[in-house]
Amino acid sequence: MSESRIQPLNGQTLSRVLAFQQNEVTEAEIYRRIAARQKSESERETLERIAAEEEAHAVIWRGYTGQELLPQKGKVLWFSLLSRVLGYTFALKLMEKGEDGAQDSYAELGREIPEALQIAADEQAHEQALLAMLNEERLQYVGSMVLGMSDALVELTGTLAGLTFAMQNTRLIALSGLITGISATLSMASSEYLSARSDGDSDAFKSCLYTGIAYLIAVLCIVLPYLLFPAGGYVGALCCMLAAAVLLILGFTYYISVAKSLPFKKRFAEMALISLSVAAISFVIGLLVKKFLGIDL
Repeated sequence: MSESRIQPLNGQTLSRVLAFQQNEVTEAEIYRRIAARQKSESERETLERIAAEEEAHAVIWRGYTGQELLPQKGKVLWFSLLSRVLGYTFALKLMEKGEDGAQDSYAELGREIPEALQIAADEQAHEQALLAMLNEERLQYVGSMVLGMSDALVELTGTLAGLTFAMQNTRLIALSGLITGISATLSMASSEYLSARSDGDSDAFKSCLYTGIAYLIAVLCIVLPYLLFPAGGYVGALCCMLAAAVLLILGFTYYISVAKSLPFKKRFAEMALISLSVAAISFVIGLLVKKFLGIDL
């Protein structure tokens, strides 16, 4: 053990090192659990290698703290669940994203603990390894999901906004929205299938399936407020529908930005602006149609 290791750490430094040790122990366990579920040998080996490196880092920190720490069960269960529901790429990148702010701390600790700089370099390598192993099926079809979700949001928010003051009845609006949405889902999915087939894609059915599922989720989320509000509560339903659309855009854009390492703010602002602009224009059209045609439902 080096001279620096046998010197006691001050209280603040010890707390930081203990936090790093705890993090490494926990993440090593998360990587091992996710690796055990992978069918691809190359991806399993990559994850196991990263788990071993995380464990080696924990051993280094333990040399300074003199304490044996166990993985945090809550964090392990949370990221294991995320990896099953939203995919291991999203879960692991979200976990690694939480370490971005740790790089400055590693640099500061490097003055007292030389190994901290090597650990920081290893953490950067982890991120590059994750980028290189992006071969998860659901991410291969992310383009289809984006197409389905964005088309549904633009089309349905516009349609429902236009119908809101034209019909002024949440039940009629919900009925029209569901019929339009389900028909559009089938149309979009079949169009994606034919497009993929014409491009020679052997997994055209999966492509259309991801497109259809994304579209249908958007339809149900946007129409739901009109089913929950009373027949005369169309203004409240409209506000909730627009809020649901923004939240849907927020969640989906965040997922894509983390999983594909893309900028979040610009993509979110662009998609939200388009959807809300179309909704506003359609809303005005609905008012004009109601006024000039003199239709009163």
